[in-house]
Amino acid sequence: MIEQRLAELGIDLPVAPVPAFQYVPVTVHERLAFVSGQLPRKGEEIVTGKVGSDVDLERAQEAARLCIIQGLACLRQNLGSLDRVERILKLTGFVASASGFNQQPKVIDAASELLGKVFGENGRHARSAVGVAELPRNASVEIEMIVSLKS
Repeated sequence: MIEQRLAELGIDLPVAPVPAFQYVPVTVHERLAFVSGQLPRKGEEIVTGKVGSDVDLERAQEAARLCIIQGLACLRQNLGSLDRVERILKLTGFVASASGFNQQPKVIDAASELLGKVFGENGRHARSAVGVAELPRNASVEIEMIVSLKS
């Protein structure tokens, strides 16, 4: 059902990337799945730079959507099907921010909106949007999620 919804939205989930460092993309404990921070990757390209100087708001919002697509790809690989997702509980978004940039919530709104389109009311979640000085690989955005799973 979720795969069908993704197709309706024109979203084709990529193969989940292999971690380059010492972590796992998803950890499941009982009915919770913790998705490691995902970067805005499309193929081999990563959206890089500081939001507010190198990256404009619109491009940063696209980066946030790419992070969610990567996170969903990791979840699908780990769970076998996104239909096992009961609800998105918490999203934490990190935005590499230029001095004076304070629109982090508008950047992460794009991720929240996408989750709402995919999961409906079950995509609504608690959230933090944090401005940071630097992110791995000079990424402009990084997003992690906590997801509840169906029993």
